[in-house]
Amino acid sequence: MFESIKDEIILYGKIAGERNLTPGISGNISVRCGDKIVITTSGSANSFLNYDDLCVIDFEGNLLEGTNKASSEKFVHIEFYKKRPEIGAICHFHSPYLTSFAACGCAITEKVLPEIIYMFDEIPLAKYALPGSKLLAQETAKYFDKYNVVLMENHGVISGGKNLKDAYLNIELCESYAQTLVLSKILGGAKILSDSQVNEIYSLR
Repeated sequence: MFESIKDEIILYGKIAGERNLTPGISGNISVRCGDKIVITTSGSANSFLNYDDLCVIDFEGNLLEGTNKASSEKFVHIEFYKKRPEIGAICHFHSPYLTSFAACGCAITEKVLPEIIYMFDEIPLAKYALPGSKLLAQETAKYFDKYNVVLMENHGVISGGKNLKDAYLNIELCESYAQTLVLSKILGGAKILSDSQVNEIYSLR
C-alpha cells in the first residue's frame, strides 16, 4: 500500500535536488492519502530518498507505518492539510533564493511579474519559531487559508498544491522569481507594475 505515492515522492525529491531546491538533509515532502499522510522521515535527504525514508502518519502525528520517525515538521504539514481540504501534497524546502528572503525577514510583495501576481499575489512571511515545534505550525498556518506558498522566517519555504507536481512547481516558479528579484536589485531595481496594471492581472482570474 502507498507504493505509487512513495515512488512519486522519491521522484520529486530527486528532481528538487537536481535543481538545488533542497540541499543536504534539509526540507521534507508529504502527500495526503485520505485520513493518512505519507511523509519523509526525520534526517532524510530529499535528493536520495528510498522507501525507508518514508513513513505514514495520522492527523495527530502518530506513526502508523515505517521504521523511522516522521519529519520534525510534520505538524506544519498537518495544519496545512487541516486548513485546506483541497491541498493534496506539500513541499517544504530550503531553496537558496527564497530562503535568502526568509533569512532577511522579508516577505515577497513586489508586483513585478504578471504570472506571479496572477498565481500567488504575494509570498508572505511567517514569524520565526523553533523548527519542529507546534508554535512553528501555528505561526505558519496563519497564512495557509489564503496562500499556497509561505516563507518561514530564518528557515525556508513551504508550498501546498492539489497534487505533488503542483506543490513542487509552485516552489520552482517562486524560487526563480526570488532569483529574478535579487538579480534585478543588482541592475538597479525591478520596475514595479502600477495598481491599474495589477488590477488588470487580477481581472484575468
